[in-house]
Amino acid sequence: MMKLVECVPNFSEGRDAAKIEQITSVIEQTDGVKLLDVDPGKDTNRTVVTFIGSPDAVVEAAYNAIARAAEMIDMSKHSGAHARMGATDVCPFVPVSGVTMEECAELARILAKRVGETLQIPVYLYEEAAAVPERKNLADVRKGEYEGLPEKLKDPRWKPDFGPAEFNAGAGATAIGAREFLIAYNVNLNTRDTKIARDIAFTIREKGRLKRDSAGQVIRNPDGTGQRVPGLFKECKAVGWYMEDFGRAQISINLTNYKITPPHLVFDECCRLADEMGARVTGSELVGLIPLQAMLEAGTHYLRRQNKSTGVPVPELIHMAVLSLGLNDLYPFEKEKKIIEYMIDRPFSLNEMTIRSFVDLLSTDSPAPGGGSVAALCGALSASLSSMVAALTHGKKGYEDHWESMDQAGREAQRCKDLFLDDVDRDTHAFNQVMKAMRLPKITDEEKKQRRLEIESATQNATRIPLEILRRALEAARLARSVVEAGNINSISDGGVAALSARTAAVGAYLNVLINLPGIEDETFKRGIRKEADSLKAEITRHVEETLRLLETRQKGEA
Repeated sequence: MMKLVECVPNFSEGRDAAKIEQITSVIEQTDGVKLLDVDPGKDTNRTVVTFIGSPDAVVEAAYNAIARAAEMIDMSKHSGAHARMGATDVCPFVPVSGVTMEECAELARILAKRVGETLQIPVYLYEEAAAVPERKNLADVRKGEYEGLPEKLKDPRWKPDFGPAEFNAGAGATAIGAREFLIAYNVNLNTRDTKIARDIAFTIREKGRLKRDSAGQVIRNPDGTGQRVPGLFKECKAVGWYMEDFGRAQISINLTNYKITPPHLVFDECCRLADEMGARVTGSELVGLIPLQAMLEAGTHYLRRQNKSTGVPVPELIHMAVLSLGLNDLYPFEKEKKIIEYMIDRPFSLNEMTIRSFVDLLSTDSPAPGGGSVAALCGALSASLSSMVAALTHGKKGYEDHWESMDQAGREAQRCKDLFLDDVDRDTHAFNQVMKAMRLPKITDEEKKQRRLEIESATQNATRIPLEILRRALEAARLARSVVEAGNINSISDGGVAALSARTAAVGAYLNVLINLPGIEDETFKRGIRKEADSLKAEITRHVEETLRLLETRQKGEA
């Protein structure tokens, strides 16, 4: 899985297009990131920038942008409607795929240290990167804003996490942190009545609604504040409004942590509540981007509600999510523009080739792709066949006792398939890295030493990848065994082919492990790899033979 991090810095300039372009240009010039959105506001005098990339690249781009903002923006002359305390006011990191929240918090700490020490800007860590609980809430960190910084920095309790405890008149101070992905999500109604939209919003949002007595008066606490009835969903903010362009009311929702409250659960509840009030939800709308995982969870949710197998490919899960949530209601849903992982520029992939193109390339004198990639492809075919048998068993009359296990097998097979497909590219890339190391200069003693080290490292990596394919082939063999054992009798021959394909993947990967070992100098590494590879190959061979015997027994028994 590709490691992707989103970064959403807010800069205290929303009126001067030339200055904004100067800041965003250094982001675009940083390798490994893609600028997704630039949203300037004249009234707030603030620009929200969104970009995405690999962890290291995102940190580099963020630093470059903060440095440029410190050059371009003079906070002593700044005014705007939005709370702010620095040229770069906030800079949060958001996990998208392949990274954890703690990893994003560590990225925040790395950037904060560099900004504080190199640029001499006071930096406070906030949200999930906060060093102390008192600094987790951004509003608390920013209290007093830019104008209050001179006195705030004198207070030992507000010593910056990084950088000098001194007032930087030009750049102010910056808050750097980590938070979850925010999904801006709207639910559409078949009514012009905003009261219905507001009532649903009050019911679902975490803040809830004001508590009222039988006369409709707000019930107040001793301090005069209104008592509230909590809403149904945590990490959910919502209001109801009217959309003139579409002639309908809409529930406008911000989901601040989709892992706690995902869109599909909110959508279902809005449908139920609307129905109680005689209205109907016609669909929903994404404002901005959504993580792939949220779409996959939605697709899985609705397949389960239909009692269908959830072991289906990613495009099918996305299709199911789009249909079920009605994401085409107002505008066509384009996954390439709405799913954040699909926004990043991806390198050439063998997986994107047609079967004919791949086989034609394979048949040329190019050494890659080669046997390792073909072994991985065989593994993907094995897992695909197991998923197919599982899907043809789930929901089938007479196999009720196996529906749950087949659904689980289908999901595992889809995951295994996708990993094998990644290995098709990874094996070819690893071989190319070995060739690249081989071409390094070798004139001086230092060059020879460096070349030897690079070759050793690349060759070890080129050995680990087929070993991983071999490990995964055991998983594929076990999946084939499970569908042959309990799957639809009319499809278990496909399970047998899945087992044979797993064995081919295993033997192919094993041969690729062996061919790399002579080029490795580390004898301990070689012995360990060889021992594990021998053991895996033997276990997979035994597993497949047992599966084929089981297949024959089931076919004879039901003939």
